[in-house]
Amino acid sequence: MTALLLDSSSSNLTVALSVQGEIIYEVEYEAWQRQSELLTWEINQLFQKTKLTAQDLTAIVVSVGPGSYTGVRIAVSVAKTFSYALKIPLYKTSSLQAMRVPNKITIAVLDARGGRSYVGVYKDDATLLADTILTNEETLNLVNKYENAVFSGELTHLKRESEPFNRALNLLHAIQETNKVNDVKKLKPVYLKEQYGQK
Repeated sequence: MTALLLDSSSSNLTVALSVQGEIIYEVEYEAWQRQSELLTWEINQLFQKTKLTAQDLTAIVVSVGPGSYTGVRIAVSVAKTFSYALKIPLYKTSSLQAMRVPNKITIAVLDARGGRSYVGVYKDDATLLADTILTNEETLNLVNKYENAVFSGELTHLKRESEPFNRALNLLHAIQETNKVNDVKKLKPVYLKEQYGQK
């Protein structure tokens, strides 16, 4: 399997390629509010540097949110286009789940602004707390509920440091039947603020 791995849901942009379960190409860097101009450019760079083409792809993986409204939409749109045009399977994963730390209970966090955080708690493939929105205080207090948990993600607003994680590898691990998108056209980004009646 040759899979394109995409995430533009946070301030970072991730574009990676795996072949037969191994990451052979990966770029990740801060691209806040520049994802739309950089994502397709980085995909083109990936093909140039690996000497592969879009026709070599056999799967796409994308994180669908929560996160930046514009950022999430960009990667999802590109992933859907590749999947539909090439007639290859598309797999989705939470942008918080893509920040898991191996073998540790992970409190994955992104800044939701307004004194709130997007939060999900994971232990490898197990979801301990489904993605939600909490106040920053509630988010910090999760360490009292989950013993030996670590924080990952973008934590400047909480004045905490992230435990190291590999987003591309977590995206690769999302290639499972339960994450396969059955109707590519109907896939939509996850905007938790809308679900919770918040803006």
